[in-house]
Amino acid sequence: MPSVLLLGLDPRLAPGMDADAVLALIDTDMARLREHGANTSTVLLPLDESTEPTIVGTLAERAWDVVVIGGGIRKPEQLLTFFEKVVNLIRQHAPQAAIAFNTSPGDSSEAAQRWL
Repeated sequence: MPSVLLLGLDPRLAPGMDADAVLALIDTDMARLREHGANTSTVLLPLDESTEPTIVGTLAERAWDVVVIGGGIRKPEQLLTFFEKVVNLIRQHAPQAAIAFNTSPGDSSEAAQRWL
């Protein structure tokens, strides 16, 4: 059974974001992957000192087949160095995993399926 990890920024911490709507989209999207037989896990990250250990610990939990990096991590230009760190942590701690990118909280399943 393939395993998919979604890494994203916690929408509850973003000012002006409709966090409930984003969380519902993520839940629905991950359910689609589970319907296709994938094990899924979603980790929503704060931007603080706990982020790196959280990512490393999650990557060590299992051999992930695909890690999807959410747009909240890779799109804002001010988070470029954070995005680079996330990509390199995946490369270092889950080198067997394909890395995929979504365009919205509702299409992570499509991003993962491109690599499953």
